Amino acid sequence: MSPLLPTIESPADLRRLSRTQLQPLANELRTFVLESVARTGGHLSSNLGTVELTVALHYVFNTPEDRLVWDVGHQTYPHKILTGRRDRMHSLRQQGGISGFPRREESEYDTFGTAHSSTSISAALGMALASKIKGEKRHSVAIIGDGAMTAGMAFEALNNAGVAEGRLLVVLNDNDMSISPPVGALNRYLAQLMSGQFYAAAKNVGKQVLRGAPPLFELAKRLEEHAKGMVVPATLFEKFGFNYIGPIDGHDLDSLIPTLENIRHLLETDSGPQFLHVVTKKGQGYKLAEADPVAYHGPGKFDPAVGLTKPATPPKTTFTQVFGQWLCDMAEADPRLVGITPAMREGSGMVEFERRFPARYFDVGIAEQHAVTFAAGLACEGMKPVVAIYSTFLQRAYDQLIHDVALQNLPVVFALDRAGLVGADGATHAGAYDIAFLRCIPNMAVACPSDEAECRQLLSTAFEQDHPVAVRYPRGAGVGAVQPSGLEALPYGRGEWTHKGRGVAILAFGTLLHPALAAAQRLGASVANMRWAKPLDLDLLRELANSHQALVTVEEGCLQGGAGSAVLEALQAEGLTLPVLQLGLPDEFVEHGDPARLLAMLGLDATGIERSVRERFADLLDVAPGLKVAA
Repeated sequence: MSPLLPTIESPADLRRLSRTQLQPLANELRTFVLESVARTGGHLSSNLGTVELTVALHYVFNTPEDRLVWDVGHQTYPHKILTGRRDRMHSLRQQGGISGFPRREESEYDTFGTAHSSTSISAALGMALASKIKGEKRHSVAIIGDGAMTAGMAFEALNNAGVAEGRLLVVLNDNDMSISPPVGALNRYLAQLMSGQFYAAAKNVGKQVLRGAPPLFELAKRLEEHAKGMVVPATLFEKFGFNYIGPIDGHDLDSLIPTLENIRHLLETDSGPQFLHVVTKKGQGYKLAEADPVAYHGPGKFDPAVGLTKPATPPKTTFTQVFGQWLCDMAEADPRLVGITPAMREGSGMVEFERRFPARYFDVGIAEQHAVTFAAGLACEGMKPVVAIYSTFLQRAYDQLIHDVALQNLPVVFALDRAGLVGADGATHAGAYDIAFLRCIPNMAVACPSDEAECRQLLSTAFEQDHPVAVRYPRGAGVGAVQPSGLEALPYGRGEWTHKGRGVAILAFGTLLHPALAAAQRLGASVANMRWAKPLDLDLLRELANSHQALVTVEEGCLQGGAGSAVLEALQAEGLTLPVLQLGLPDEFVEHGDPARLLAMLGLDATGIERSVRERFADLLDVAPGLKVAA
């Protein structure tokens, strides 16, 4: 039999296949996903789990006229392959290549840009009602995972959708797995679907047997409604106004396609919003990923025949690992410490903390807003909460950060992982804005460690304070600085004059201290490790301003409202007037790519910093290129 996948350039080609050809196509698609991700790295387990569902959705619905809205979007590789991007998968998550998430500008089939959880139902509802207003007959389909259903936004959308009139289908892709294992009462409720196959079979047999006896059939229907509420989560979603269908096997095309066709008919007859519950398995079809879907959630390059292997050379300690070790050490020293994560146990380095301190570990699910207010409640009762959260995810809890933590001046530590650029995940995951949105909040402080040792020390400093403090650190490893074994803190709000030169002083915030030092050697400039974006070390700033003719600020964060802006504000308040060059992330969303290459492209490596300073302050530099100035 000739391969089918090379013949599919769009879903229209898919819809020309016979039903018997769909499973062979799905098998080819799964193999292609596995081999493609093995070459490029990326999300694997989730994509292996959505192959049949993706095939069925594009087969039944008239995409792109009908809208598919994927939640988070890290499970859309099969969708990308079937929608004309198969030949570009080699460029996945690479600079200039296709994104690992849906992007509207990338394809008309990517109807809504996603990468954060629990947005799909809201967006699909908006599309459905827009179609109704315009008199169009298209369908809108939201595909959401069981982990994403733990977020309040999903239920806000369900609450709205249940009373709205539009052609909306919500597909719950239930694989009992988000990134970390899902938690909470809702997940336990969904887990009852293990009885679902028995329930479905019994229901179908009962209907067939009793259909000839109307009174008994009616009684059976009533009993069914009660049983349905006990065995599957139908009652929950039907109370929102949805017609609940399922659960069905999300890998069985003979179940998926007829069911979706029936649902499409219901939508076309204005039968209200529909809810389809499908059960899938992460890593489906690749035994290693089935056995360990967390390890294969987002692997780098690997050999599919061998699986993931440990690198020959042990990797450097990452900032995330530094945090995880500090958290355990501080918890050992202080029984008040509690650790909180919004469904990112592995990503935030909390696996060991959960193992050693299970009573003080709280995974609240994909619920960033709740995580922050929950931490505030703990702090009110004398605990010392540490919220481990990616910088980009803290954006979702901004109101809670202001009103529930900062306004009450509660001692909550925010460990902000993935600050700055994050590489292959791109703009949706970059921590570009935390300095700007945190430093404007009263009572908040923001620490910017330059290496692994300072990260540990500044976490201790933050923990000592009686008000909220955020410690921001990047993804991956630093320069390899040796960490102190104890829990010694650095002085609060104090920086350090790291390298003494003349003419120009570079004020570095965070890990860009190191390229700044390399540039300063060639420029003959001074360098200060500022360490804190708020509060600024005003004594150090005055000393630098009074002893130099110009200042340069360097940060891996947005320029608008960032640390450089804080320096300008402080200089004005002090009545100090001298030129300041601000270097940081531009006023644009930085695309995915290798972090080092992106920093170089943005002029934030040593060469770029040197070039920018020479262009702006050439008359202040009397040191020839290549000349080193001793500290």
